[in-house]
Amino acid sequence: MAFREFTTSSGIKVLAGKNAEQNDELVNQFIGKENKLLHSALPGSPFCVIQDLKPSKQDLNEIAIFCASKSQDWRDHHQDVIIHVFSGKDTYKGKRMKAGTFGVVKDKTIRVKRDEVEKYLASIHKEL
Repeated sequence: MAFREFTTSSGIKVLAGKNAEQNDELVNQFIGKENKLLHSALPGSPFCVIQDLKPSKQDLNEIAIFCASKSQDWRDHHQDVIIHVFSGKDTYKGKRMKAGTFGVVKDKTIRVKRDEVEKYLASIHKEL
């Protein structure tokens, strides 16, 4: 099964897991590396891995909106979604952590507003 793919408006490629097993497979490839990863504060979203080491603030915002739109938090509440941004160097997998679960030493947060997700989703539906 292939990962989800997303490309920012500036052309930065992002890979995202479709389920817990894919999240494990994807994140394990980037533990200890400098790539930025994103995930919702609440469980149930894809881990998004940025293929560029120096994404702009605009790129991070676009990726956060994509991540939020795929989260269970968005699906269940249709409210603002908190997204954590962290480095692969700050990520670890404990022996007892279930599939799709990782620990993070330090992160930054992006609050994705409800209207940003709605606008993104509307733009996708126009393309179809």
